[in-house]
Amino acid sequence: MLRSLRFRLAIGSFLAIGLALMVLWFSVGYLFINYVGQQFKTEMNVTINIIASRLKVENGKIDIVSPPADPRFSTVSGGRYWQVWTPDGRSLRSRSLWDVELPRTGLHQEGPFDFSRAQGPDGEDILLLRSEIKISDEGIDYPVIIYAGFPLANLMEPLDQHRERSRSVMLITALVLLGAALLQARVVLQPLTRVRNQVSMVRAGQLRVMDDGVPLEVMPLVEEINLLLTERQYTIEKARSRASDLAHGLKTPLTVLAQMVQHLPSAEREAAFEQINLVRQRADRQLQAARLGVEQMQVTDMESLIGKLVKVLDPIARARELAWDVEVEQGLAIEADAADLAEAIGNILDNATKWASSVIHVRAFGDRDMAMIVIGDDGPGVRPQDRQQVLRRGEFLDADQGGSGLGLAICADIMTAYGGNLSLDQADIGGLLVTLQFPRHGGRQIPAHPI
Repeated sequence: MLRSLRFRLAIGSFLAIGLALMVLWFSVGYLFINYVGQQFKTEMNVTINIIASRLKVENGKIDIVSPPADPRFSTVSGGRYWQVWTPDGRSLRSRSLWDVELPRTGLHQEGPFDFSRAQGPDGEDILLLRSEIKISDEGIDYPVIIYAGFPLANLMEPLDQHRERSRSVMLITALVLLGAALLQARVVLQPLTRVRNQVSMVRAGQLRVMDDGVPLEVMPLVEEINLLLTERQYTIEKARSRASDLAHGLKTPLTVLAQMVQHLPSAEREAAFEQINLVRQRADRQLQAARLGVEQMQVTDMESLIGKLVKVLDPIARARELAWDVEVEQGLAIEADAADLAEAIGNILDNATKWASSVIHVRAFGDRDMAMIVIGDDGPGVRPQDRQQVLRRGEFLDADQGGSGLGLAICADIMTAYGGNLSLDQADIGGLLVTLQFPRHGGRQIPAHPI
C-alpha cells in the first residue's frame, strides 16, 4: 500500500485535513473556553467589587452593610457564593454557602483564569476568585480576603454543548473534504493509467516504445522509459551474444578436463565427472537461451537435487570427518531452473563443508507458496556485524580458505532473481545458519547473473 501513489496522495490529504481540522478544533475550543472563562471571571470581579464597596469598619470590626441583591446568594446552593475573611479571623459569607466555610489559606490558583477549586454545600465543585484588599478607617488599614465563586458545572455545561456541536460540524466537514481529496487523487492519477496500459502493451510485444499522448508532467517519465527500452534491447542482444560466446568457449576446456579426470581414482573421478557435467549442462542451457531469447523454467524436485549435491560434496565431507543430517520434505518441488537451484544451494553446502567442525544440518520444507531450505553447521559462524560483508561480491572473512568470495553473493543474486530471500543467522549448534526462501511458483523474474 505504501508504494501506491493513490494511497500516498490519499494519506497525505487525510493527514493534512486531519491536522487542519485538529488545529481548528483546538483553536475554536480554546477561543470559546477563553471567552466563557473571561465572562465568569468578569462576573466574579464585579461581585468582589460590590462586596468590597459594602464593607465598613465599626468599632475596629469589619462588617458588610448589605449583601448583594442577587437571589442566588441568599438561596442555599443557589449557584453564586461569596465570603469575606476579616483581620480578626471572622468570616462573613453568603447564605448560599450555608455551613461551608472556605479556608483562609491553602487554596491554590490554577488555570489561565486564576480560579481556585473548593467544595460547595452539596459537595459540588465550585470555582473561586480570590482578592486581597485593604479597608482604611481613621488611618488604619484592615486587610481582608474576599472570595466570589460559582459551580464548576456552570463552566463545563456550555463547553460540553460547544464540543458536541463542534464535533458534528467537524465530522461533516471532514467527510466532505476527504471525499474531495479521494476524487482529486483519482483525477490526478488518471494519466498514469494510460502509461501503465502502454507499458503492458510494450511488455506484451504490441508496442516497441510508448507514444507521447500524455500530459506534460508525465512526458519526462515516458521519454525516460522509451530510452530505457532502447538501451535494454541493446543490452539484451549484447548479453545473449556474450553468453553464447562464453558457452562455446567452455566446450573445449570441458572436453580436455573430462579426458584428464579419466586417470583419477574411481571415487574422485565420479565426483569430477559430476561437476563437469553440471558445467556442461549450464553451457548448453546458456546456448539454448541465447538462441531462444528466453530461459525456460522447470519444476525441480528438491529431494533429488539436494541428494545429488550432498553426494557430490560427500568426499570432501568425509575427508574432514563431517557428518550429514539431511531432512527433505517428500514431494517438495520448486518451479525454478535446476541449475540455478543447484548453484545457490551448492554454494551454501560447499561453504558449510569448509567451516563445519563435525556436522552439517540440511532441512527443506514448504507450504503452498514458499519453500524453505535451511542449512546450518557447527563451525565458527559469522559475527552479526560481518554478515553483510560476506554477501558482497569478492568479500570473504578468511583468505586462507581460498575461493573467489563470490559464493554467497551469487546465492543472493539468484534469490533476488526468483523473488526469494537469503538470510544469515546463528545456528542452534553454534555455527552459521543460512535460510533460503524460494517462491514455489512463478519462475525467475530477472536474469540471475547480469553479464
